[in-house]
Amino acid sequence: MRGMVMPMPMRMPMPMPMPTPPTDALLRREDARLLCGAGQFVGDLRPPGLLQAVFVRSAHAHGRLRGVMADAARALPGVVAVFTEADLPGLALPAVNPLIQPLDLPSGTLLGSGLVAAVGAPLALVVALDPAIARQAADLVWLDIDELPPLLDGAATPPVARVQWSSGSLPDRPATAQVQIALPRVAPAPLEPRAALMHWLPADGGGQTLLAWCATQTPSRARQMLATSLCLPLAQVQVVAPDVGGAFGGKAAIGPEELLLAHAARRLGAPLCWLATRMEDLASAPQGRASSASGQIWLAADGAVQAIHATFTFKLGHWLTYSALVPTRNAARIVPGPYRVAHVLAQGDCRMSNAAAVGLYRGAGRPEAAILLERLIDEAARQSGQDPLTLRRRQVWPATALPAALPSGDRLDAMDLPGLLDKAAELFDYAGWRRRQAQIRQADAHAGQTNPPLLIGIGIGLYVEPCGQGLESATLTALPGGRYRLATGATAQGQGRETAYAALAAPLLGCTPADIEVLHGDTRHCPPGIGALASRSTAIGGSAVLRAAQQLRQMLDGGAARPCEVAVEHHAEHEAWAAGCVMVALQIEAETGELTVLDLAWVDDAGTVLHPALLKGQLLGGLAQGLGQALMERIVYDDQGQLLTGSLMDYALPRAADMPPVRLASHNTKSAANPLGAKGVGEAGCIGVPAALLNAVDDALAPLGRRAPDFPLTAERLWRVLQA
Repeated sequence: MRGMVMPMPMRMPMPMPMPTPPTDALLRREDARLLCGAGQFVGDLRPPGLLQAVFVRSAHAHGRLRGVMADAARALPGVVAVFTEADLPGLALPAVNPLIQPLDLPSGTLLGSGLVAAVGAPLALVVALDPAIARQAADLVWLDIDELPPLLDGAATPPVARVQWSSGSLPDRPATAQVQIALPRVAPAPLEPRAALMHWLPADGGGQTLLAWCATQTPSRARQMLATSLCLPLAQVQVVAPDVGGAFGGKAAIGPEELLLAHAARRLGAPLCWLATRMEDLASAPQGRASSASGQIWLAADGAVQAIHATFTFKLGHWLTYSALVPTRNAARIVPGPYRVAHVLAQGDCRMSNAAAVGLYRGAGRPEAAILLERLIDEAARQSGQDPLTLRRRQVWPATALPAALPSGDRLDAMDLPGLLDKAAELFDYAGWRRRQAQIRQADAHAGQTNPPLLIGIGIGLYVEPCGQGLESATLTALPGGRYRLATGATAQGQGRETAYAALAAPLLGCTPADIEVLHGDTRHCPPGIGALASRSTAIGGSAVLRAAQQLRQMLDGGAARPCEVAVEHHAEHEAWAAGCVMVALQIEAETGELTVLDLAWVDDAGTVLHPALLKGQLLGGLAQGLGQALMERIVYDDQGQLLTGSLMDYALPRAADMPPVRLASHNTKSAANPLGAKGVGEAGCIGVPAALLNAVDDALAPLGRRAPDFPLTAERLWRVLQA
């Protein structure tokens, strides 16, 4: 059989840089170059002697690889090499963060070691003088595969890891309500697909060093993983993350492709570049969610929540990303979320399947927990005859009781959950929407409409969001002439990190943000850090910047001469937790199943806010992504493990026209977990929005005795429910 080769889009010439507008006219300092086409991405790099790489990928989901026939590809003019498992044998898969123990790691190598494990898995690497030749040659590589039945996401495969914790004991009686939820696979789909360029250079004192340009969220982690795979000391590996066009968790760690690229570049002695196509990313990049959740909730005689039991199952695909276990761990440890419940049992397990890997995706376990908990609260309210908002108000933690230890052992941060609910209800006009809904239903009943043409639903999504652990670092230098250089271990993929950090440090240093140069993403010039994960960069990275600026100010006030420098590592002793409440009203057209969001109000608690415009951008961006997951996005494999959503003709992403009317407000409480008082906000839209939408759909269908289908809540799925 012929291997799978993803088409390469035409490369357009880079536009000429335009004059930079004055910085005071910009919303973000990054916009001066990014909006004028003057950014520098991996695909813009052209070192002398650059070669291009294309991966030959499996077209089968499962099988034994009997052989790779590459003679025709090697004979094509312009082809430099074709690497197979025989040429690069035994290279280990990337390391996995062992957050859950015991962990039964699957075996395998970067090129499969004779086993085909998923559609899109790399089985050979073609190197040529230009990408067109590389793709032509890759199409000439033939793979001899004996097909085997695939293990699908729904198969009962053994778990590779499990987590469980409990507090108190569950009641020995039937639950008040129970729910089951399936969250399909989704694609991170950043504007820039994955990309890497590996360049070996002579080292001082002999030998070689690796300069790795990677579109990554975690340069320090990528450096460690490359050094381990190549058996090199860290000092001989430099990773640079230039401008990165989005990530959303899909670039949280390097994968088999980057490691293979580094080994092949060393073998060839020439710089080697790989630029993934959109179709290649949809087939083989780490995906998100791929989970199911079930839960039970018990109410006491007085109507309060007595106990919750939550179970999560994550399908992790055919290999484990570095953070593959994070969503399972997060989902289980968040339960019971914002609710004060004494008796809790939370369980989670991770299982493999013959599909693309599943790793971090904006939220990483937080949406799974929030969606399950919010559905349970709504179901319990319905079964007990309570208003859903009333039940939430009586069950949330009071502000005076926080911070407090959760049953899982985590420490819930300072926040005002009753205040969030009240402010959201006021902003949304919850009472008014309930009156309008009741009037419409009464009018339908009076008119004898047993199947009304329009169904109105109201939903609430209350959530809490842990915002990352560990350390971040900052090095701040006072330069001659009143200027400063700030180097951070945090990274940026479009969030406006340079703008935020310069705005934070400038008042402490007595200068303007324009006087501060911000460096990030380069392991040679920046201190080590974890990177842009878990909405941690302001709470932890910003706290490192704060402390560095305070210390440098003290040095200068004490008479220190320029240039002088301070280096700070900020360790988060406790985790900041953000919170928020989304309320939504929607209508469903019974004849077609078409869903229209009529109103959406969202009140968030991001703690100390450094830059309101950046905050708003993160909220709206997260909202769009949460809307996409809830209403349209789904990676689909058939019963043979073949990918059916391999292009943007088949995989739906939200567009500007899909955005609903939105009203935003804040009800901020300073975090007690860091000196800045900041909390994360980048993932919040993917947490609260899907929960609110699912509850609203279920509320709309309830008078007909119907239940909301699983995500995505497409018109076709809703129509089928209405016709059942």
